[in-house]
Amino acid sequence: MKKLLPLAIWSGLALGCAGLVALSDARTAAANPSGSQHVVTMDNMKYGRLPGGLKVGDTIIWVNRDTVPHTVTARDRSFDLRLNPGQKARMTLKKAGSFTFYCTLHPLMRGTLAIAAK
Repeated sequence: MKKLLPLAIWSGLALGCAGLVALSDARTAAANPSGSQHVVTMDNMKYGRLPGGLKVGDTIIWVNRDTVPHTVTARDRSFDLRLNPGQKARMTLKKAGSFTFYCTLHPLMRGTLAIAAK
């Protein structure tokens, strides 16, 4: 079985982090005072309810409560978060638009983030 890298390493390797999102470990990132904070939980091989009314500057905290690893990967590759079981990752939204995403390990897990300008 392959050993997964810690979240901090994956955050540094994430694709396109300068375009849509700024990534960091949720334990060390400061709260974003200019936007709202939302939590999306991955559990039972599904993404939880996705937040509505997202705006540039908002932050999404992704939480993996499953017993297996998951990703949050944009179809356009503008973001790619990888979370082991029990891990969290913070993603600050930097660009308006509609972004479809999925889990590269479980392709039936998918969703869309609709992000409005400030």
